[in-house]
Parts: sequence; C-alpha cells; structure tokens
Amino acid sequence: MKDKDMYTADDIKGQTEQIPGKESEMNPEPIYDNIDCKGYGRLKGKTAIITGGDSGIGRAVSVAYAKEGCNVVIVYNVADDDANTTKKAIESYNGKALLIKGDIGDSTFCNQVIEQTVKEFGALDILVNNAAEQHIQKNLEDITDQQLQKTFQTNIFSMFYLTRAALPHLMEDSTIINTSSVTAFAGHADLLDYSATKGAITAFTRSLSANLAGKKIRVNQVAPGPIWTPLIPSTFEKSKVENFGNNTPLKRPGQPVELAEAYVFLASDGSTYMTGQTIHINGGTIVNG
Repeated sequence: MKDKDMYTADDIKGQTEQIPGKESEMNPEPIYDNIDCKGYGRLKGKTAIITGGDSGIGRAVSVAYAKEGCNVVIVYNVADDDANTTKKAIESYNGKALLIKGDIGDSTFCNQVIEQTVKEFGALDILVNNAAEQHIQKNLEDITDQQLQKTFQTNIFSMFYLTRAALPHLMEDSTIINTSSVTAFAGHADLLDYSATKGAITAFTRSLSANLAGKKIRVNQVAPGPIWTPLIPSTFEKSKVENFGNNTPLKRPGQPVELAEAYVFLASDGSTYMTGQTIHINGGTIVNG
C-alpha cells in the first residue's frame, strides 16, 4: 500500500469512545489488511497466540499471519464483535482461528490460554504479547493505586504470565514478539504509567532474549508510534484525536496494516539472526534506542 492510501490527521475527526474502545465504532475504521498481498506461506503450519488480536495492531497481525498459513489464537477481553470480525477475516483467507476471551492480567487465565491452544492445534510456535491499556493523567498524583496496578497487570505482568506458561511448549526456532512503544524511548507527559510499562517491556525483551538464546528461542519487539487503533479515541480528548499523528515527520498517524509485516518478519525464518532487537515503526521519529 502507498502512503497516499493512508489517512491523514485531517481524515480523523475528534471522536471519542468509552474505554477500551471498539474498532467497529471508529470513523474512519483502521486499515488492517493489504488485500494486494496474498501471503507467501512464510508461517505455514505454525500456531501463534496474539493477545489483543481482536482489533488494532493485533487484528492486522492476526490477518497477516493467517495469510502466511499460520493458525491464530486471538486472546481478547471485551469486544466480541471485533473478535468475530477478525475471525471472519482470517477465515476468508482459509485460515484457522480460535477466540479466547478473558483477562490476561490473571495468571490462571494465561495458563488456560496456553492449554487451550495446545489442545486445539497441538503445538505453539509464536507468542505475540501485544495487548495493552492506557489512561491519560495530567499529574502523577492523579494516578491511583488501582490504575497503576491495572496498567502494569495488563501491560507487563501478562507478558510474564503468558511467556512462563508458554515456555514448556516452545521449541528451538520458536519466537516471542512483544509490543513496546515509542513512549518507552521518548516518554509521554500524560502517559506516565503506560510509558513505564513500555520501558519495562523493552527491558524484559532484551533480558529474556539473553535468557533464551541458549534454547534458540528468539525474542524481539516492535515499538509503534502513533497508530490509529481503538486505544486512541477511547483515551484521548477530542482535540488530541483531531491532531493525532501530526507531530511525526510523516505528518500522519500510522495504520495497523503498516506494522503487520514487521511481526511477520520477526516470526519467520527471515529474521533468524535477530534477537533482543527493536523495530521502530513510528512515522520517522528518531529515538536512538
């Protein structure tokens, strides 16, 4: 897809939604699929778990993986309509999808996700830790204990829970891909706890890659910039949404489909000499990390 095919900030109106937001209620809806790309069988016969796979970046990755021949387990928390839409998109490419609904901040649920995946598909090859939540607060003193705990529970504790449960099933050449953020490197004045979790994810990615290198399990991450997903209209005020992405060198927000290929690459044999690394997809912001 060409840059001209993507939305500019002017195309995005100052809409807002209730947290956590639904892709089906966004206007315009995010672009999650490049119909000109039919896939090349790069993940044929593999099975992937994708948290937050119902919408946003997770939906784009789910569909891209299915087009590459991968079985996809979509883990989501609330949006049944979004999850079913993603499942139908996967099936339209003759892919197989399993929907599992629950709270990844609960270690018991994370154990169940792994168990159901292995029972359904017989193996696990790729774990994409992608789901996250964010809450705007102008002042540190306005971040309650409850918000702080919930943000860390969803964004980083879940990665420990799922990875810990997955490891007995991961073999040599399996891959783990985490979603960090440009905020881990550049910070964000109004997303203190969210940015802190993304920094933790970056350290987790680098440390886990070293820990698992001997087992030849690769661990990498993608650090998105401003991407048009349900998180945006459900957390930012109207004026922020209207100008979303304008502060990047490319002067527009990114679309989920523009990240999908990076996740395919990191899961495929094309990246066999990469571990502990970060792919920055942020509209041209230089972060030097």
